[in-house]
Amino acid sequence: MAGLQPNSLICPFASSRNGCTLFLPIPNSFSSQTAFTPYHVNQTDSPFKLFSVSSHTLSNETIQLADIDWDNLGFGFCPTDYMYVMKCGRDGNFSKGELQRFGNIELSPSSGVLNYGQGLFEGLKAYRKQDGNILLFRPEENAMRMQVGAERMCMPSPSVQQFVEAVKATVLANKRWIPPPGKGSLYIRPLLMGSGAVLGLAPAPEYTFLIYVSPVGNYFKEGIAPINLVVEHELHRATPGGTGGVKTIGNYAAVLKAQSAAKAKGYSDVLYLDCVHKRYLEEVSSCNIFVVKGNVISTPAIKGTILPGITRKSIIDVAQSQGFQVEERLVTVEELLDADEVFCTGTAVVVSPVGSITYLGKRVSYGEGGFGAVSQQLYSVLTQLQMGLIADKMNWTLELS
Repeated sequence: MAGLQPNSLICPFASSRNGCTLFLPIPNSFSSQTAFTPYHVNQTDSPFKLFSVSSHTLSNETIQLADIDWDNLGFGFCPTDYMYVMKCGRDGNFSKGELQRFGNIELSPSSGVLNYGQGLFEGLKAYRKQDGNILLFRPEENAMRMQVGAERMCMPSPSVQQFVEAVKATVLANKRWIPPPGKGSLYIRPLLMGSGAVLGLAPAPEYTFLIYVSPVGNYFKEGIAPINLVVEHELHRATPGGTGGVKTIGNYAAVLKAQSAAKAKGYSDVLYLDCVHKRYLEEVSSCNIFVVKGNVISTPAIKGTILPGITRKSIIDVAQSQGFQVEERLVTVEELLDADEVFCTGTAVVVSPVGSITYLGKRVSYGEGGFGAVSQQLYSVLTQLQMGLIADKMNWTLELS
């Protein structure tokens, strides 16, 4: 079992330590001047020992921030303190979950997830506000999307309430890893996997729901500078009737070959076309795509081969509230090349402007090397909402103290 000591290759900016020190405050306020009383958890303790502290207790704590270079966060994995684990047996009901020390998990070599790819994941973020409180963005949407994916993959899933409460508990237990305001976010990764042993092709007899977190900065190495995409016309991400519309783990392994080849040529990522006509836009490896022409913003319709992104859904609502006409429909590659602006959306990237598209050797550039006016406007509104800098009239955020 892995303990809490960070891997210097994964998290080079974290300081090495022999254990985890949680700082319990003397006064109850968020301040860099607060005095702290350390409670040391020895790293030799079992990594699966439950840390028995309630959400209410955690929500009233002030926790000293982890020793990280917050100004140089990338989008890489950094081990944190706690993870959340919940099990489901043959009865289809999930047991009461618990916080455990972050570490490796034990799986049978014959588990459903390892042999038949029976697994889903989600992604969402927590942001720290100026007053020290924490904001989650639409966690119930992730819960409902996991339920849809679980039904497609023949898996049980946590209820929306179980999912949201588990996310809250995990975030609060790892509160010191949430970046200061404006320095990044805490990426939250819920997993649902067939952990029970199977040999013949069948649903697993046991399932594990697990959440871990990691502090992150920008997803693309370009930061919020424009990315350069290449259109893939031979390999395909998804097929009609397949699992492209749910967040199953296999969807992402399927894009690695094309993505690796594109990055070797200097592109940021790959934009996929439909596999039938090889003409209509689908999505980037891990992002949805939007095309701007005048006051009209178009994005491929959700019809089973495209993941229904929560950021995508949110950007559509924000755009309409800002007076733009939004169309969800088939979008051709010719429209893409004739667009005024192109941008991507996703939990990891939020909104990422596209600087150029290369299709069949032809490169088309957009803008002057920065955000286009439309993507800048939408990015500004959404990120300010996510960080609590403007009033949440959409009722999308969940605040934790």
